[in-house]
Amino acid sequence: MTSSVLRLDDTLKGYVLTVQEFAQLCAAAFAGAFRRPWYLRDTLYHMDQIGVGSLFIVLLTGIFTGMVLALQGAIQLEPYGAVQYISRLISTSVVRELGPVLAALMIAGRVGSGIASELASMQVTEQIDALRAEGTDPIKKLVTPRLVASVIMVPVLTVITNGIALLGGFVIAHFYLSIDPYFYWTWAFEALRLHDLIYGLIKPTVFGFIICMVGCYAGLNTAGGTVGVGQSTTQAMVTSSILILMTDFFMTKVFVFLG
Repeated sequence: MTSSVLRLDDTLKGYVLTVQEFAQLCAAAFAGAFRRPWYLRDTLYHMDQIGVGSLFIVLLTGIFTGMVLALQGAIQLEPYGAVQYISRLISTSVVRELGPVLAALMIAGRVGSGIASELASMQVTEQIDALRAEGTDPIKKLVTPRLVASVIMVPVLTVITNGIALLGGFVIAHFYLSIDPYFYWTWAFEALRLHDLIYGLIKPTVFGFIICMVGCYAGLNTAGGTVGVGQSTTQAMVTSSILILMTDFFMTKVFVFLG
């Protein structure tokens, strides 16, 4: 009984320590964005890697999401004779929930795991220790540029996902359901309100922060050689995906409360 209590106590302490270290890393990376040196070249490089590199993935995600929503929505609306309003369902669903979440999950799979593997490789080969020996702040050099790039590019990719999803829904609505293009696009934009657009940009900004910081934390705390690199990559992917879904739920609750 005593050993079980001790194990539970150690486990809880480990979780608390992890949260504390993660919070310290986030604070240090965020503060690094407001002091010199800026590492602008590194930031632009990571913006290219995250934005342009993930473009094909989010395009596929967006277009097939819109097409599936159009097909399934038509089935649900047909008994009520409201198939012609399918664009309202697509636009609100994509902008409020599906666009930010699906784009973030795709980006987490590509970018988050990539960040973790890069930093983990540097950690096990002692390159980060070499940066410290040279007097360079590894968080400022390695984490902050990735954080700035993620916070900027994930919302941009989400907007692209939303637009492509509406286009995919239009393809099905026009060529399969015979809905007039003017009617489709009019009701698609009519259904959206200003707060929908604002909330649709706040979510991916938070998701970009989560994807980057979880990947950086997993990479910087890697141990155990090449095996540890693989474990950190998997941990970053799984943890960021779970946090994205959890954060989306709580943010949606807050947005609903605010009206």
